[in-house]
Order: sequence, then C-alpha cells, then structure tokens
Amino acid sequence: MATVNKQMSIGEVLRIDPETAPIMTAYGMHCMGCPYSQMESLEMGCAAHGTDADELVEKLNEFLKAKEA
Repeated sequence: MATVNKQMSIGEVLRIDPETAPIMTAYGMHCMGCPYSQMESLEMGCAAHGTDADELVEKLNEFLKAKEA
C-alpha cells in the first residue's frame, strides 16, 4: 500500500490515486489542476487554507488502506 505523508505534493497523491481528490477538496485544496499542485506539499497547502495537515494525511491513508482491503 502506498502511504501518504505531508511532505508529498498534491500531484504525487493524485498520481497514487485520483480518487483522493474529494478528500483534499474537503480540506480546502481546490487546485488539483493548478501548476502549484505539482510542487506544493500537502503541509503547505493545508497551511495556506487553514486546515490540519496531519488530519488530512490520516484521512488519505485511511482511504487508501480501505481500498486495499
């Protein structure tokens, strides 16, 4: 199973599984097609949108783990 961490870019997470987009959108990251999504980390995106990066990473990893089950 791929594991997400907060240093990964939004683009990296989308390449792991595009179905993670709604989870990131719920945390204020509406920039999936933005060029910054390829270099901005989840932590940076959360800081810019006032959301919790650790919580987002937890939700993304729960989602990915559930898909593997």
